[in-house]
Amino acid sequence: MAESAADRPKSKSPKPLRALLPFLKPYRGTLVLALIALVVAAVALLALPVALRNLIDQGMAASSASTINSYFVWFLVAAFIFGIFAALRFYFVTWLGERVVADLRAAVYDRVVRLDPLFFEVTRTGEVLSRLTTDTTLVQTIAGVGLSITLRSLVSLIGGLIMLGLTSARLMGYILIMIPVVVVPLILIGRQVRQLSRAAQDRIADSSGLAGETLNAIQTVQAFTLEKLQSKRFADAVEDSFVTAVHRTRIRAVLTAVGVMMVFGAITFVLWLGAHAVLAGEMTPGQLGQFLLYAMFVATAAGALTEVWGDVQRAAGAMDRLVELMNAQPAIRAPAAPLELPARSADGIRFENVSFRYPSRPDTLALKDYTLDIPPGETIAFVGPSGAGKSTTFQLLLRFYDPASGRICIDGIDIAKADPQAVRARIGLVSQETTLFGTSARENIRYGRPGATDADIEAAARAAAADVFIRQLPQGYDTFLGEKGTRLSGGQRQRIAIARAILKDPPILLLDEATSSLDAESERLVQEALEHLMRNRTTLIIAHRLATVLKADRIVVMDHGRIVNVGTHGELVERDPMYARFAELQFGNSGGMPE
Repeated sequence: MAESAADRPKSKSPKPLRALLPFLKPYRGTLVLALIALVVAAVALLALPVALRNLIDQGMAASSASTINSYFVWFLVAAFIFGIFAALRFYFVTWLGERVVADLRAAVYDRVVRLDPLFFEVTRTGEVLSRLTTDTTLVQTIAGVGLSITLRSLVSLIGGLIMLGLTSARLMGYILIMIPVVVVPLILIGRQVRQLSRAAQDRIADSSGLAGETLNAIQTVQAFTLEKLQSKRFADAVEDSFVTAVHRTRIRAVLTAVGVMMVFGAITFVLWLGAHAVLAGEMTPGQLGQFLLYAMFVATAAGALTEVWGDVQRAAGAMDRLVELMNAQPAIRAPAAPLELPARSADGIRFENVSFRYPSRPDTLALKDYTLDIPPGETIAFVGPSGAGKSTTFQLLLRFYDPASGRICIDGIDIAKADPQAVRARIGLVSQETTLFGTSARENIRYGRPGATDADIEAAARAAAADVFIRQLPQGYDTFLGEKGTRLSGGQRQRIAIARAILKDPPILLLDEATSSLDAESERLVQEALEHLMRNRTTLIIAHRLATVLKADRIVVMDHGRIVNVGTHGELVERDPMYARFAELQFGNSGGMPE
């Protein structure tokens, strides 16, 4: 996934569409019904030329009105049967295509949300969204209406060829000779369409990624007056997509033109031979009429397949990209036989000689020989300059990454041997960068515990000092908060996130600058709620503001991925110059407690 669009392997055949077979299996019954309807409709259609032959040779030649009437009745009956079963075939196949693509989208999304942070370090979100939307839409085209047309055309083509042979083996021989002459150029041109389709999808993904990146940072774009620059970049990306799409369309138009001309040219030549056979008495006029209709069926079916082949090439390229996502494996996943963690923390947390490098920065040690014991129920705070490794400690504890060496234990169990979801279920996180979802206040809090009642949610909001402002919103707890909670202030968003953590009621709390966005009054209220929440829990706090960590049982001073010192506030002021300097900057004196 880290490869550029140009470096990705190109699909050389429709084989990637085989990946749809597992999605078809649950709906075998619907597929069987579609095939039955298809066969009945095809038989009815292929019966029409036979009726025409008998109408000409036995009705018109004999000048028998009753015979003519009977054959016209058969025409109507065949047309009626064809219409009903063609509609049923279209419905079943289209339903099947819609169902399969819906399941495909859900399966791809389910895989994506389980991938680890490393995947998202090297993959743009817009690229993933493009695959979930545009690529699945292309697959939907061939899996729905395209599949219906393909099946109908294949049956008509095969049935028509068989009936052509039964009508006149000699003329059918000429057609078989001409088939390779027609098919080979179509396959060669089709390969170009497939490659250009993949390139077009890559260009669309580039523009989607750029748009997503810009819109997610719209305030920064506007604050730096970058609207013109970003519009130019997006316009260039869209133009690249347009140029590639036009090139693809041009080649596909050539494919269609070549296909139609060669197919109908071959049919015209064979019919010319048939006309001379009638004049020579080798065929009856009815046989020629029958052959003509079957030839039209074959030509129409071949033309439709030629048209659909372009869609097949595009869908194959799109499915190739989707298969990449479905086959992507997270680096962090549960072992075959994961160890179970106790329901509540009993033995605390231990970091044993942990060293770690971020995969995207392999030359820099984020943590080095990191050893720390955190007894159950202890509140421990981490301070230090940016890049010291404080957030890395949290990310390793959440098992977003695995250490390069050493191990991390919860309750004496190495978390690398446990299910990551079981580890994360024990941890409540309130981060500095508050994440809210585009839903109501109630549902944003409910993410902490999806099965929580409304009463539980409101109790958590009261504990986080969020209840009052939530009730003042237009629809109270049911108010839509906007994407990323844009309808709330920073402090309000933070209190919603704290309410979510309170609702989760985890044995381990991670507070990453949890009160950084609050005003003095809100911070006092939330701090009281957090102090109540932290009782009898293991709590890890990251803070640049020392006022938030003064009541910690221990304070860990970090620098360049190492633990520099550990102690209480008073002890560290006395013996650690770095901490003393932080305290002086915070409190404006030599590190004494604030008044």
